[in-house]
Amino acid sequence: MYHRVLAGGERPGWINFDAGVRDADASFDPEPTRSDEPGIIYFTSGTTGPPKMVLHTQASYGLGHRLTGELWLDLKPNDVHWCLTDTGWAKAAWSCFFGPWQMGACVFAVDSRGRFDPVAALRTLGQYPITTWCAPPTALRLIVREDLSACRFSHLRHCVSAGEPLNPEVIAAWKEATGHTIYEGYGQTETVVLIGNFRSLGEKVRPGSMGKPTPEFTVALLDENLQELSAGREGEVAVRVRPERPLGLFREYWRNPNENAARFREDWYLTGDRAARDAEGYYWFVGRADDVIKSSSYRIGPFEVESALIEHPAVLEAAVVGKPDPVRGQIVKAFVVLRKDRAPSEELRAQLQAHCKKVTAPYKYPREIEFVAELPKTISGKIRRVELRQRP
Repeated sequence: MYHRVLAGGERPGWINFDAGVRDADASFDPEPTRSDEPGIIYFTSGTTGPPKMVLHTQASYGLGHRLTGELWLDLKPNDVHWCLTDTGWAKAAWSCFFGPWQMGACVFAVDSRGRFDPVAALRTLGQYPITTWCAPPTALRLIVREDLSACRFSHLRHCVSAGEPLNPEVIAAWKEATGHTIYEGYGQTETVVLIGNFRSLGEKVRPGSMGKPTPEFTVALLDENLQELSAGREGEVAVRVRPERPLGLFREYWRNPNENAARFREDWYLTGDRAARDAEGYYWFVGRADDVIKSSSYRIGPFEVESALIEHPAVLEAAVVGKPDPVRGQIVKAFVVLRKDRAPSEELRAQLQAHCKKVTAPYKYPREIEFVAELPKTISGKIRRVELRQRP
């Protein structure tokens, strides 16, 4: 028998959550819950298509975030941890709930409404005894554009970022202004932290790198035939699920057998993200498989071009996609949000193209640049390149 429970409202045929808790029979004896039964469903960000329902089990997800809290967040019982995230995102489970809970750390929260305010975020960091801090790249890109010369964070000791790749120039700007390194972590709504820069393990941070695989996970780069690739080659990030399924990996895409069949193949879970690995085992993000641009005989990751664009002092944000082209297959097209003191012009467009040629490679520069007031984003702040690709 099923019961429909609604929180924060009334609806015919549904039980109001608050009333149900208040009127519950004190002698009620619930059925025991198995550790492998459904526990929580999150929706994916939907950056490349419609969001999918991600089903995690009762025990695996919470226990798996021990690695998130201990290795990546580097939390201790005396830490005060602040994560810039909405409670509806899986990132809240990472940094506002399971990770700190596993380590016995205090969670700091701010009731902030409306558009993100980088000045208010900096003020909060300086005003309260926050020791560890997690911010998404979208927020950090705006924060480092502020005047950081007067910022003093006397309690802060550890900074992390996740959700999207963080541009190396942002890491450098934060380090120069505050003395703190930003430790990136990589994972998905479907997982706990899979790859990261782990301060607790003494690994050196290479700005722009995803880091190294998390202990307890077997991570590899695979080709289209599910063969593991050697260092220096680009492939799809995959997690081994056989013979033993790691803690923290989701059970399935709920009610989506086609997606499950595409993502769980032979002994692997395929993430849909592409990366390369260097000789020392560091992973470098290329892009979502759907986002990689195929121009002439070249494969171009949007992240590298976007990083080059936001290095330019006129640029606040940038997103890069492939645009169909009858000769090259695709060309690189950039959507650029300028800083408040700069205005679009043909001269600036040429400057940005020349800058990208110099910083990346001549074949990677954006042949088209469109200046826009803002970029389309998911509720969690990730760029929806699928919308940009659909624009004429």
